[in-house]
Amino acid sequence: MTQKTDTQNRLKQVLAHLKSLGKRLTPQRIAIIKAIIDHPGHPTAEQIHQAILPHYPTVSLATVYKTINLLKAADEILDLEFHDYGSRYDARRPHPHPHLICTRCGVIMDTELADIETLTDGLARKAGFSASSFRLDIFGLCPKCTQK
Repeated sequence: MTQKTDTQNRLKQVLAHLKSLGKRLTPQRIAIIKAIIDHPGHPTAEQIHQAILPHYPTVSLATVYKTINLLKAADEILDLEFHDYGSRYDARRPHPHPHLICTRCGVIMDTELADIETLTDGLARKAGFSASSFRLDIFGLCPKCTQK
């Protein structure tokens, strides 16, 4: 399956879920969701806003944030909050998964770790902790910055 097909399927899935929750799917809201899903990385709200402005010049940044909050409430987006980098969003994979973050350029890359849920559940259980979620961020230099 191609990335375009993946993002089209993901968009259909998100829109169907929101519709099932009784949420309005305005053209602007759909454009915002599509921009988040189509982004090749982990965009900021400002990047999403800039992406839709050519097509919807009257959409405000506040509307983008409202749509992000709607997606968060529906568990359809992962909010990656960083003190130094601000919030970045992942609507392609809205479940907890490891991220590699470049400390030089700020790029965020997805990565896989087999049985990460088993690992995190085991760590929490061992400490007597009742975990509701987890986050694994690995900081360092991306391949481009390593070559510089």
